[in-house]
Amino acid sequence: MNMTKKDKLQYITGKILHLDGDRRYSEKSFKYYQKMGLTAVVKNIPEYKQPQMVYNLLSYYKPDILIVTGHDGMIKKGKLFNDIYNYKNSKYFIATVKEARRYEKNSGKNLVIFAGACESYFEALIMAGANFASSPSRILIDFFDPLVIAKKVATTDHYKYITIEDLENDLRDGKKGVNGIGALGKKHVILL
Repeated sequence: MNMTKKDKLQYITGKILHLDGDRRYSEKSFKYYQKMGLTAVVKNIPEYKQPQMVYNLLSYYKPDILIVTGHDGMIKKGKLFNDIYNYKNSKYFIATVKEARRYEKNSGKNLVIFAGACESYFEALIMAGANFASSPSRILIDFFDPLVIAKKVATTDHYKYITIEDLENDLRDGKKGVNGIGALGKKHVILL
């Protein structure tokens, strides 16, 4: 690319859609994204409604990154790790991820997804199509963990692949709380 002194570059970060089942966390998330200068829409939607609403929200906002959070937890702690009925809300997060991948297939959009909350069914979230998810060790994750993932993906160049190793030192519990298959960044540069 030949540039002259008159040419200017504009950096466009990835656009985030964040669904959260907790009103207080939704508000805190929105303030964080604003403070970081990121383009984000945050919606407070109960976990059980997220699967029904995500497709239309994705179609309307057309984000690059989807964050699906709220509250979760194991009903019988330390037992039945592979039983979807042993989790309070993992089934809704899984259904939401599947709907988001259906949207992606229909729209041709390359969507990066983080899904889950404290003690979520990590393996099922990844199998459903999440790039990053919680909680491999079935622990309580930090409120900021999904936001750290969103920020890193939104502000990393579109040709760079982000792995959990790039993020683990910024997460409270590292790979115990969040893990995943990785994703390409979503920042683009345009010449003005």
